[in-house]
Amino acid sequence: MTRHISVVPHTHWDREWYSSFQSFRMRLVDLVDDLLTLMESDPSYARFLLDGQMAVVDDYLEVRPENEQRIRNLAASKRLTMGPWYILLDEFLVSGETIIRDLQLGMLKATNFGGAMPVGYLPDMFGHIAQMPQIFAQAGFKHAAVWRGVPSIVGRRAFEWMAPDGSSVRSEYLPLGYSNGAGLPDDAKALIGRIQGYLDEIVSLDKDGESVLIMNGTDHQKPAPYLGAVVSEANGIQSDFVIRIESLLEALEQGPTDGLPLFQGELRSGWRSNLLMGVTSNRLDVRGKAASAETLLEKFAEPLCALVMEPEKWPTRFLEIAWKLMIQNSAHDSVCACSVDEVVDAVLVRYQEAAKIAEGLIERAKAKASKDLVGDVPVFINTSNRRRTGLVEFTIDGKDAPVGTQIILRSGGGGFGGAAISLTVKEVSAILGQLNGQALDDHTFVTGISTSVVEDDINVTIQTGPKLDPTFSADDAKRDVAALLLAHPDGMVNVLLDVPDQLRLIAMAKEVPGFGWKKFVPKELVHPSKVNEGQNVQMTNGLVTVIFDGRDGTFSLNGIEGFNRLVDMGDHGDTYNYSPPDNDVVVDTPSSATISVIENGPVRSQVEVTRSYLIPQKIDGTLRSRVGEVDLVVVSRIELRAEEDMVRVTTSFTNTARDHRLRVHFPLGVPTDHSLAESAFAAVERPLVAEGGLTEKPLPTHPALRFHKAGNITVLHDRVLEYELVDIREEDGIAKAREVAVTLLRATGVLSQITMTNRPLAAGPPLPAEGAEMLKHVSVSYAVSLSNRDPYDLAEDFNVPLLALDAKKDSEIKNNGPDSGRWLEVNGARVSSLRQVAGLIEIRVFNPTAETTKVEVPSRTGWLVDLTGRDVSSFEGNFDLAPFRFATVRLNR
Repeated sequence: MTRHISVVPHTHWDREWYSSFQSFRMRLVDLVDDLLTLMESDPSYARFLLDGQMAVVDDYLEVRPENEQRIRNLAASKRLTMGPWYILLDEFLVSGETIIRDLQLGMLKATNFGGAMPVGYLPDMFGHIAQMPQIFAQAGFKHAAVWRGVPSIVGRRAFEWMAPDGSSVRSEYLPLGYSNGAGLPDDAKALIGRIQGYLDEIVSLDKDGESVLIMNGTDHQKPAPYLGAVVSEANGIQSDFVIRIESLLEALEQGPTDGLPLFQGELRSGWRSNLLMGVTSNRLDVRGKAASAETLLEKFAEPLCALVMEPEKWPTRFLEIAWKLMIQNSAHDSVCACSVDEVVDAVLVRYQEAAKIAEGLIERAKAKASKDLVGDVPVFINTSNRRRTGLVEFTIDGKDAPVGTQIILRSGGGGFGGAAISLTVKEVSAILGQLNGQALDDHTFVTGISTSVVEDDINVTIQTGPKLDPTFSADDAKRDVAALLLAHPDGMVNVLLDVPDQLRLIAMAKEVPGFGWKKFVPKELVHPSKVNEGQNVQMTNGLVTVIFDGRDGTFSLNGIEGFNRLVDMGDHGDTYNYSPPDNDVVVDTPSSATISVIENGPVRSQVEVTRSYLIPQKIDGTLRSRVGEVDLVVVSRIELRAEEDMVRVTTSFTNTARDHRLRVHFPLGVPTDHSLAESAFAAVERPLVAEGGLTEKPLPTHPALRFHKAGNITVLHDRVLEYELVDIREEDGIAKAREVAVTLLRATGVLSQITMTNRPLAAGPPLPAEGAEMLKHVSVSYAVSLSNRDPYDLAEDFNVPLLALDAKKDSEIKNNGPDSGRWLEVNGARVSSLRQVAGLIEIRVFNPTAETTKVEVPSRTGWLVDLTGRDVSSFEGNFDLAPFRFATVRLNR
């Protein structure tokens, strides 16, 4: 039987990795220059796949804008394949929204070149999320191509991959990866031999008569100009194969569709190829910046601007810039930080720039909300869709704290003892020169400067407050004062520092409506927080009781001991994988521990635990053992708030050792053989260990977005973190864990290496990565809860605080209107995104439960749309959302 052989020419283009973006771009420009000339001059070189990502096109055209029409012509004739992604991202280290925005940006960019390839191309991601088939289905894709993560249970190259909601795509596993046809020979007989050799290698997955996919390319590889000729010659000298140069879609459409094996869920197996999921824990500074920027954009900037700003004021370009930075960073070698230090530094800068845009938009939206809502009492804002209670921080005038609040800063009485001081013009000029912006210190800001002149003497009054005033320009005021000083060079200057009586307070804002606001009304706390200092320091709010162990700094939670136990061990791995040294030294007991009370309620109590650990300084590569000794000082600030059922912890330290892993351990309360962890648009259940293979040991560590749950405990975190169920023992013939270990640091100084215990083969070039040793300050925030509350609620309360708008002096808005209100009501589902699209409010909701839910948007009508923006169905007031399904809604005006 003659077999159809599909050859798909391509290049796999890592935008940045072992070299910087600009270095790789120079090579990209050369590649595309040659490719365009080749395809225009040789019709037999019929197809080329630009790695499924539009960033390649953008980056090229930024240097060669004159070649855009040449690319358009080749794309229009279906010879050059565009998209569908903007960039090939990592799926576990970014939010579900980042994944969707990446795909949408790629498809949008591809429309300028005749449209995107309707194939879910996943050539090199380090595993695949469970909901990816649903994402592809909602984008209109019927096919996917994957390499890493396919488990041993899938016994054929083609299989049906199903998401938790039942959506599925026909998926083609790429045996030997996206490079199975790299470097095809220029001799026809050798090409036939190469194809036969590949068939022999994949015989266990092969089925007689099925078409065969040959991916002719690899990392940064230029096209082979002889390919068309050698394929034509090979077809002429034999009849076993019909070899065609095809697009990936054309190749996949040749494959079987009936009787395919079905697999549902995430693809995280190392059976067939290395998963490399140690990237989850290699640079927690990158994880932190990624999560912070995502939260600022998704949970604050976009929803707040959509809710309070006029449609014509929607900050389109600012958000496009911010999201492009986020999407560029989502590239798997970028966000995974398995790159040289120069690349990781650039990633951190891009995240910082995106975060600054988000912060600026938040301040503008808050100013608009303040103008509309705030009178003589503070107002609190909730940017999530569920009614919530949470801690808020705000400022009031006066000396007395209202009931149910806690003072964190008191100011007033006037500076300089309440009297003016006399200075010369020269002395004041020097002071003005040192005044940088509005900040006098961390808690005092200049909010106004007024002047007057009496004969030759100048009076300068500097008004201050505990909060930055965005309406006041210190630079303008300094120029005005400087001009006055210049006009009276011989006068004296009387300077008065006006510090009004003000209190910076914290309180628990009760039941703030979803997507709404509520005025501050002082109320007694039902469950105030307090610290009892006795033989063992105790912190309680009536819902949760924390007792500290002075011997090792751990604490018990509602009677269960052993929380926040730190364990340090060696790491002889690289940025891709943890691997223990042959001779490890495990340190789990501090040499000293001290406990200090920082705050004692009633709104918030904080206890600081400082522990010192004598740990080895590094791993000796020759001995493969930990050697030396340094002192690692770790400070954990444990916090309990009134009315809350979780204990918050921020653990900080300056890392002084190399080649090690530091983890925090928590008891599970109840032994278990599985965990539940947040992934994109779903919480996935996982066994103790993921499947391993010949070149990567079974993986016991797992990634989680904002929470993971096992036994009786839910752990919340401020970024993607890696966890492992440990202390495993047999119970009734079943292996069950009794603790969970969460990685706070994994320090290693090499991008990739070989001869590792957990992964003997290299994953990249053996280059130094000094930044991955993390020899700097490290701070990670997390929380633990024993409650039965939905972990999505807990994670939202932990990561998405309520916002506060301070009261205004002499405001025309008095406290005589409604005490609360909401801009928009959305009930019955989780909200992933709220933004404006094409002048309409767009909401993306998801149902992470196994039951159908009714999504209610009272008094509103609109359309459900797919990920391309095409209308699916209309609704009035509500619609049903199936289990584990997400949906995108656009509201009519």
